Amino acid sequence: MNINPVSPSLGATITDIDLTNLDDGAFNQIRQAFWDHSVIFFRGQYLTSEQFITFAERWSTINVNRFFKPLEGFPKIAEVRKEPDQRSNIGSSWHTDHSYDQIPAMASVLYAQEVPPIGGDTMFSCMYAAYDALSDGLKETLSGLNTVHSSRHVFGNRRGETDDDNRLDNQDAAQQDALHPIVIRHPDTGRKALYVNGNFTTHIEGWTAEESRSLLGYLYEHAARPEFTYSFQWEAGSIAMWDNRVTWHRALNDYHGHRRLMHRITLDGVALSA
Repeated sequence: MNINPVSPSLGATITDIDLTNLDDGAFNQIRQAFWDHSVIFFRGQYLTSEQFITFAERWSTINVNRFFKPLEGFPKIAEVRKEPDQRSNIGSSWHTDHSYDQIPAMASVLYAQEVPPIGGDTMFSCMYAAYDALSDGLKETLSGLNTVHSSRHVFGNRRGETDDDNRLDNQDAAQQDALHPIVIRHPDTGRKALYVNGNFTTHIEGWTAEESRSLLGYLYEHAARPEFTYSFQWEAGSIAMWDNRVTWHRALNDYHGHRRLMHRITLDGVALSA
C-alpha cells in the first residue's frame, strides 16, 4: 500500500490496495490516512454493491439518505446522477453532507460508476486549514458561538418538482433543524475546524439571519480560498471518502450532454463539541 498526499491542505491517494480484500492491518493504515488527510482516494476499484456496503460498514453504521433516490435493491446506497439532457447537477455549491442532522455524518463514500470524458470533478476544501488561517481575534469571537443548520430550505422547498428528473424524493422529511458549534474539535484528532457551510447553515444562534449574514458570508468566502482546496478528477472505479466534520465539497457542473452516475454511502458519526 502506498499513501501519497495530493495537496498541502488535504487529500491523499492510496494505491496498491484491493478494498475487497483488506486485513485488519491494512484497514487500520487506511483509517489513519483518513484522519491524517481528511479525504482519501482510490482508483481501479471494482466492487459489487454488497462489497461496497461491507467496506463502508467497517467504518460505522450506514446513515440511509432521506432525500436521494436509492439504488434499486440496495436502500443503503444512494444514487447521485446527472443525465445527458439535464442542466443542473446535485451538490454544485460548497457544502457538508448531513450537517442538518442532530448527530452529523462522520463521512461520505462516493463510488464512480459512469463519468463524463472530461469534467465532472469534485472539489474539496479543508476546514482545519480554514480555521488555522483565521486571526486570533476572530477565533476568539467565534469561540462559544453556535449555528443553526437545516435541510428545510434545500430539500423541503422542492416539493412537487425535482428538476423534472425525479432524482430527489421525500421532501416531507426536511423538517429537522440542528444546532452545532461554529468551531468544533474533531472527536478523533482533537484539532479545531470551522463547521459552517453555505448550503445548510442558516444563522448564528441568538442572531437574526440578517445579522448573521456578514460574518457567515466572510467565513464562506475565506474557507473557499484556493490554498485550502483540491480538485479530484474521476475515473470509473474511483472512490473518494471524505470526513464531513472537517471538509467541504462541491461537484462541478461542466459536462453538459454527458451522463455521470455515482453511488454514495453516508456513515454515522458522533455528536460534535467545541
